[in-house]
Amino acid sequence: MTATHLATRRYTVVDSPYGPLTLVATDGVLSGLYMTEQRHRPPEETFGDPDPRPFAETIGQLDAYFAGELREFDLPLHLDGTPFQRSVWEQLRQIPYGETRSYGELAEHLGKPGASRAVGLANGKNPVGIIVPCHRVIGASGSLTGYGGGLDRKQRLLAFENGTGEDTPALF
Repeated sequence: MTATHLATRRYTVVDSPYGPLTLVATDGVLSGLYMTEQRHRPPEETFGDPDPRPFAETIGQLDAYFAGELREFDLPLHLDGTPFQRSVWEQLRQIPYGETRSYGELAEHLGKPGASRAVGLANGKNPVGIIVPCHRVIGASGSLTGYGGGLDRKQRLLAFENGTGEDTPALF
């Protein structure tokens, strides 16, 4: 007989130039980064108990990113999703800082050239925004299209990364 493991979830809220960010860890590994009013944000009661301890490294890397000192996150992630969603999220992590890709380009990289809509849906369900940079995906025409954290935040994140925005984005 094997014991069933129930995942331990903890969360904390940190300030950022883009508003408060809710960080969620599952068994001590980052599994969520959610903005306020984010589409597909899970209910608060699923985040577990408040506890900042699992997040020291995440907070340090986010602070360095927002200060313009870090361009690539190096954190273990616990990403719950379908195999297709996880493959899309892995492709997102390959988009270099300051660059963008279209949904169609991501679908091509996945070997599924007709799946740009499915890529968009998976992109929208990314549970770890900013660190898994879904904001770097744009429409084929170059339009910003949707963003779970809001188009204003997407525009500001892209401007911050490509150096066309203010050095320190204004707080919400």
